[in-house]
Amino acid sequence: MAKIKVQNTEITIIHFNESDYISLTDMANVKESDSRAADIIKKWLRNRYSLEYSGTWEQINNPDFKVVEFDHFKSQT
Repeated sequence: MAKIKVQNTEITIIHFNESDYISLTDMANVKESDSRAADIIKKWLRNRYSLEYSGTWEQINNPDFKVVEFDHFKSQT
């Protein structure tokens, strides 16, 4: 695991399958206390734009992604 420093905060980076992943929890901890990081991430995941981004990413990267089912799910949020 590597770490980068962003605005005086260490953010964890994990390298897996030739890709780098940053820690959303580390970033959320900056905004609020440690116990609130999960709430911040939940709110972010429920955000319409985050949901649309996730759906687009899946369409591009996941050949088994079920677009019709996702559209039904998206319309319920």
